[in-house]
Amino acid sequence: MLEQLLDAQREAITGLLSDLDDAAARTRLVPSLTTPLSLVKHATFVERVWFHSRVAGVARADLGLPETVEESFVLGPEDSIDSVLSAFRKACVRSREIAAAHQLDEQYAWHRGPVSLRFIYLHMIAELARHAGHGDILVEQLCAGASSSVGRDG
Repeated sequence: MLEQLLDAQREAITGLLSDLDDAAARTRLVPSLTTPLSLVKHATFVERVWFHSRVAGVARADLGLPETVEESFVLGPEDSIDSVLSAFRKACVRSREIAAAHQLDEQYAWHRGPVSLRFIYLHMIAELARHAGHGDILVEQLCAGASSSVGRDG
C-alpha cells in the first residue's frame, strides 16, 4: 500500500509537466524558485536524498547532490522537460530497487533521530503530495493565461 501511494504521488509530480512547454514549465509565478519544472527537479533530489543516500548509504557528495534544499530548485540552462523528467523517472526506478531490498522497520540515521523505511515512505508521500499540490496551482495559473475564457461561464 505504501509503495502504491508513493507511486501515485510520483505520477502526480510527472503530470505537472504534461501540458506545458519548456518556457511555461520554467515560468516563475511566485517569489521563490518554485516553478513546475523546478518542483520535478526538487522531487528528484528528494528521492535521491532519502532512498539513494539515506537507505542505500551512498554519500550525498558521491551522488552529486546540492548541499541545500534551496539549491535543488535551481534550474540550469541544460534543464528541460525531457531531461528533468528522465532524471526523475530514473531516480524513482532506483528508489524502488533500493526499497525492495530493505524491510519496512529497518532504521536509518537522520539528524532528528533514527527513522524507518516505513517513515521514509510516509515522509515521501507527504512531500510529493505537497509539491504536486503546489504544482497544480502553478499549472492552473499558467494554463489560465493560455485560455483565459476557461471557467468564466462555468
